This record gives sequence, C-alpha cells and structure tokens, in this order.
Amino acid sequence: GVLERSREQLLRQTCEAVVLGVLHPRTAISLVLQVLSDAGSLLSCCLNAACMALLDAGLPLSTLFCGVTCALQPDGTILLDPTARQEQEARAILTFAIASSERKVLMATTKGSCSVEEMQQCLAAAQRAANTIFQFYRDSVRRRYSKS
Repeated sequence: GVLERSREQLLRQTCEAVVLGVLHPRTAISLVLQVLSDAGSLLSCCLNAACMALLDAGLPLSTLFCGVTCALQPDGTILLDPTARQEQEARAILTFAIASSERKVLMATTKGSCSVEEMQQCLAAAQRAANTIFQFYRDSVRRRYSKS
C-alpha cells in the first residue's frame, strides 16, 4: 500500500545516504525487513533494524544511524518510543533518523501538526535518546564478536 511504499522510500533514502557504495561498484545490496508485529514506533524500529543489518553484514558505512519516534501529546508532552495506542492519541508523530557522527538528522517525517518550537523540542529529545541506542549498538556488537 501507499503507507508501506512511503516507509520503504524513507528507509531506502536513509540507507543510501550512509552506505559507501562507491567502494563496491556494480554491486546490488538488498535489505529485507519483515514486520512481524506493530506495537508502535514502527518506522524507527525498521531504521534501527536496517542499521544493525548493514553493520552485521560488514558493509562500509560513512556513519551509523538510528531511528527515534516521538509522540506529541495533546497537552504538549513528548513521549519517546510511543506504543500504537499512544500514537493514536497523539496530536503529532515525528520520526527522525539520527547519524552517530555529530547527531545530525538524516531523515525526518511527521504525521499530524506541530509548531516549529515543538518540532525542535522533539528533535532535541530524539538526539538525546540516540545516545542510548548507539550504546545498545556497541553492546550488541561487542557481545556478538567477543571471544568469550
């Protein structure tokens, strides 16, 4: 459907922005993500899975990235990693792809309406949350490749 195509395009553009494809000319990279369940924050979950898959495959990347979803509640509070129910009740849903280098924004998408100030607050919260996700990446890689 249209929603899946949109999600696929956002994932593709984010991955293409970080994969150093010039090091492997005439090589096709196929990334398959299968959604088994959707408990909320699906796009950020897919972004995180895509980054971990690219990292595990040993592809050269210019930077790592992570996905963070924020739900802006009707009272103005920001929820990170909202559930499907919290997304339905939210005034706006914002998803960011954050690069590990300098916490730059690689991709941003919104659903609903919010002010510029609210978007900046969500971005700041997402950049702070990215630190936790990148630490998870480091711990996961360390566990996978440690000799013990």
